[in-house]
Amino acid sequence: MTWKFKHPGRVAGAIGGLLCLQLAAAQDVDDVYDAGVERIEQAQVQREIEDLVVYNTLLQAQVDAQRRELDQLRRSIDEVGLIERQVLPLMTRMITGLERFIELDLPFLLEERRRRAATARATLSRSDVSVANQFRFVLEAWLIEMEDYGTTGELYTDEIVTPDGVTREVELLRVGRVALIYLTPDGNQAGAWNNEAREWVQLDASWLEDIRAGFEAYRTETPALFIVPVPAPEEG
Repeated sequence: MTWKFKHPGRVAGAIGGLLCLQLAAAQDVDDVYDAGVERIEQAQVQREIEDLVVYNTLLQAQVDAQRRELDQLRRSIDEVGLIERQVLPLMTRMITGLERFIELDLPFLLEERRRRAATARATLSRSDVSVANQFRFVLEAWLIEMEDYGTTGELYTDEIVTPDGVTREVELLRVGRVALIYLTPDGNQAGAWNNEAREWVQLDASWLEDIRAGFEAYRTETPALFIVPVPAPEEG
């Protein structure tokens, strides 16, 4: 079948108009699409900006906190330096006092006690020992003198120059800081340290029984009561 158009010009115009409408619609779609893409891109950029603002705010807060901590640390360092400058003279005085105390005290375990004080003094000049550990050495030396020696007793062997001028190896009994007594190996001579006169004095034979009992109690670690010679109190 063959179609024949009575007015071919009109038909061509209609087709042309339709094509124009289609092209216009397509252009509108493209414009809408481009506009949508642009809005999405703008939204993404805005979101990135907001995220950066939040991130920068958090980062600034962290920086501010670190600055405050750094300032506090600097102040602490300054304070530590001040404390160290104050503590060092104090520790020096404590050691000097300890050394004098040992020399004026009953002469027991002198080598050990002098060595402990010397070790504490030596730590003050060591750069590898912290101030805290230096103070610990000094304090421990004092605590041993005050608490350990002051409240305990012990029995040991040492050499002394007895009142007759002879150097003898004797047994020594320390009863706290109340008394320091010696007994010869044969058990026939006993003496005590007179701290005021800074010398050993020989005890009368009447003391021997009590002295021997005290030494035996310490040897066997048996609780016992015994009399020890102590200086008579003087009127102040």
